[in-house]
Order: sequence, then C-alpha cells, then structure tokens
Amino acid sequence: MNALVKPAALRPGATLAVLSPASTPKPELVERGLKHLQTLGYRTVLSPHALDIGPLYYAGRFEDRLADLHAAFADPAIDGIVCTRGGWGSAELLPYLNAELIRANPKAFIGYSDHTSLHSWLENEANLISFYGPMVAADFSREDGVDMTSWRHTFEGDGAWSLGAADGLRVLRAGVAEGRLRGGCISIYAEALGTPYAPQVGKDTILFLEDIGTKPYQWDRLLLHLRYAGRLEGVRGIVFGDMRQCVTTEEQEYLEGAILHALRDFDGPVAIGLRSGHVDKGNITLPLGVSVRLDLSIGENSQMQFIEAAVTV
Repeated sequence: MNALVKPAALRPGATLAVLSPASTPKPELVERGLKHLQTLGYRTVLSPHALDIGPLYYAGRFEDRLADLHAAFADPAIDGIVCTRGGWGSAELLPYLNAELIRANPKAFIGYSDHTSLHSWLENEANLISFYGPMVAADFSREDGVDMTSWRHTFEGDGAWSLGAADGLRVLRAGVAEGRLRGGCISIYAEALGTPYAPQVGKDTILFLEDIGTKPYQWDRLLLHLRYAGRLEGVRGIVFGDMRQCVTTEEQEYLEGAILHALRDFDGPVAIGLRSGHVDKGNITLPLGVSVRLDLSIGENSQMQFIEAAVTV
C-alpha cells in the first residue's frame, strides 16, 4: 500500500478549528461541545460562519463554508479541524476545494455522516489520512457522547491498539483480512458513484459502512449498488456500524439477513455493530487510511487491530 500523509498528533494544548461544512448546528450544543473540548485541554477557535443559518438547511452559503475550511487548513495556528455536525452540504464544496493548499498544510479533519464525501476527497486528492469521529454539537455536547479511549489512541499516536466486543464488534462471517480502512456513511458513499468524487476502493480495503434510518431493504439495495459499480472487488473485509439507529432490536436479525443476502458472493470476513458514526453514546474514532487487521476467527475475542499510528508525533 502506498503510504498516505499523516497529520500531526492532537494532544492537549493543540488548537482545534470548529466549523460547519454542512448544516446549521444548534448554538447551545456547539457551546457545550466547545466547553467539553476545553476541559480536555484543547484550545478551540470557532470559525466565522460555523453558526450561520441558511439558505435552507445549510450553515451559510457554500462560498462561506468553503472559506472557513480553507482558512482552517491555511492557518498555521490551527492544529486540527472538528466539524460541528453533519446534515447535508459537504458535497457542494468538492469542486472548489484547493488540493494544493490542503496538501501543503496537512491537518487532522474530524467528522462523520455527511462528511464522508470530504473524507473520500481528502484521500483521493490530498493523499491525507482523515478521521471518522465525534463532532462538537453532535457528540462532544453530550456527557457520554465520545469514546475517549479510541480518541486518545488515535490522536496521541499509538501504533498498536484494537477494537473488539466491548466496542460493539460482532462476527457475521468469520475470517481474517488486512488492508487500509476506508468508508463512512453508506448513503453518501453510494451516492458519489458516477461522479468525479466517487470513493476509490483499492485492492487493499477493509470497508467500514454505517448509516441512520436505513431499513433492511435499503441496505440490501445500497450494497447491491456498490457491487454492481465494482466497489467491492478490492474489498478484503467489511465492518458495519451500530445499527440501532437504523432498526429496532427486533428487526436486527432481519437486517443482518438482508446484509448477508447482499454479500452472498463476497468471500471476506464480515462484522457488525461497531459503535462509530450515528450512535447514541460513546462514538468511536476511526482513522481512515491506516492499515488494519480484521481478525474474525476467534469468536467473542474477534477484533479489528490498528497496526500503524494515524498521526505523526
């Protein structure tokens, strides 16, 4: 695998820019999330348009959201970037992103859901590792919204750690695979197909997929779409997220059946339940682009192992 650029570690004392590339957050949740980050030892800078309202559901005009993102990458005083929330809007920025600027100023970019499109762009165009992780209004605003163990492992530069049953990981199909972790919200991931901003899934991929409000037949349809588009051909293993934001407990088995039906021609190991993205507590940080080993051969002790650091120290 070709090495991606690793941003600098984000230890206490680092300065984080907080911005809204997509939808408008609630100011009171942003304020609460900022205080949480500050209690962890971080300095925070709220971008000029982070709380803009409109047009529609956007946090300001796309030109202003774009300006905030570019300014955060360009400012040498900013060490990392954390989004307030998802929603919809990040994809509007893609044609206008300055790859040269971002490549010259690699920094940790943290967000999930709608920001899946930005994560794909950062790998494709800037060759940069980014982070599918908790956001300020969505997660840091809640007392139990962030899994601090994975956050610290990720941003303090640990090179060997793992996620397992305690993090929700369960085996759907046993096996072992190694590759580069990619993925995000399946709705955003699939909708990019057929555009210049489609995710590039190489022959070295461990794919992570999650969503909110997506029913079993929709998971089946989206996975079929990925298969027909050739986006599963280079995938060695798949990990699905915590599905409690998609179905009830009673529907869980039905959903797992739909997933296994869609993946009946996929030979790699498959897990489900990892608590990252749209979750109700303890949102786990996933560094996208790093090498991982998915070992689903050991029953309840199955795990996803991170075998390199995601940041430079």
